[in-house]
Amino acid sequence: MKKLLYISVNTKPEGMSASKTVGREFVDRFVQNYPEYQLIEHDICNEYIPELDHRFLNDNGDIVSGNDYNLLSDNDKKIVDRINDLCNEFVSADVYVIAYPMWSSLFPPRLKMYIDCIVQNGKTIKISEDESSGLLSDKERSVLCIQSSGGVYPKIISWKINHGINYLHDIFRHLGIKKFEKLLVEGVDVQDIGKEKAVEKAFDEIDELIDKMQVRDFVKQ
Repeated sequence: MKKLLYISVNTKPEGMSASKTVGREFVDRFVQNYPEYQLIEHDICNEYIPELDHRFLNDNGDIVSGNDYNLLSDNDKKIVDRINDLCNEFVSADVYVIAYPMWSSLFPPRLKMYIDCIVQNGKTIKISEDESSGLLSDKERSVLCIQSSGGVYPKIISWKINHGINYLHDIFRHLGIKKFEKLLVEGVDVQDIGKEKAVEKAFDEIDELIDKMQVRDFVKQ
């Protein structure tokens, strides 16, 4: 069974969050269209996401294992286990949906903490003395980033404002995920648009995006 991993990033409950509202509509429609997908969800602002600490890293900057792991306290072992569980779950997925609000041209810091957990040498990336390369090109995968924002930003300046979208595009591409889509829920705080219209406009784009996000049964040889 294929897996759809849905990551929502907002302290607000779903009914108050534009990004979560659009994210829910997307994953519901996606699973209706493709029932062979198992939906896995994380509301990471309301779950425990570890912050990386030097105690959890070996001399190469990798997550500890083996004897280094055995030397940890019981509590630190639980934290490392959580980090590894999040990373392994990410590796096992086929389609990723990340819904978040724009904060300071980026995204809430909890999302960066999550990304730090899933970018691991030997699992999602291979790091050598000369280069680093992604390991997630072993099968076709796709990512959709749903970003809500109070304003509306013309395309001519959007690339200067949407640093969060640009960062996520670059980091997932580096991990080996080549299919990347975005859905901008803009104008939530604009008087002539508002949350309701911004969400409705995003809803109108969902079906087309679902077709783009579906992945084939292809495994890299």
